[in-house]
Amino acid sequence: MSKSGISSEIRYLLYFGAFFVVFIAGVSYFISGWDSRKTNPNQQLVSQTRDGSTEIELQANRQGHYLANGTINNQNVTFILDTGATTVSVSESVAQKAGLAREQRGRARTAAGTVEVWSTTIDELRLGDMTFKNVPGTINPDMDPDMVLLGMSVLGQLDFSQQSGVLTLSQQKR
Repeated sequence: MSKSGISSEIRYLLYFGAFFVVFIAGVSYFISGWDSRKTNPNQQLVSQTRDGSTEIELQANRQGHYLANGTINNQNVTFILDTGATTVSVSESVAQKAGLAREQRGRARTAAGTVEVWSTTIDELRLGDMTFKNVPGTINPDMDPDMVLLGMSVLGQLDFSQQSGVLTLSQQKR
C-alpha cells in the first residue's frame, strides 16, 4: 500500500475509469453535433447581397427537406420550408413563446387530415438577413411542439430555385 492508502492498481483503475468516462462523453458530444447537422445542415445561415437582392443558400437534409434556423418575434425557431402550406404555421408551444395572439378560429387541411387552427399575425419573422413584417400565420395546436412550417405567406415573397440539393432563396430589396 502507498502512503495514501490506495494501491497503485486501484489508482490505475480509477484513472482509466475517469479517462473512459471523459472519452465516452466526448464521443457522445461529437456524434450528437454531427447528427443535428445532418438533420438541419442550415443551422448557421449566411446571407449574401447580390445585384440588389439578399440571397440565402440552403442545403437539403438527409431526408431531402429544407430546414433553416430563424426567429419569430425574436424567439429562435427552426423552420421547415413547405411550399404546400398557405401560411406560416406554428405549434401552440411556439406561439406562446413568441407571444402570438389567437385571432379567428378556422380549419385547415394538413397531411394529417383536417384540423382546427387559429389565425395569427407574426409581427416580425427573420430568416438570415431577410426580415418579414406582419406575416399571416396559423397556430395549429396539433403540431409537434417545436415545429414551424414556413409557408407561402413568406415563401411567396421570395424567388427560389433548386439545384443539386441546394435551394437558393432571394429577396429583392425594396
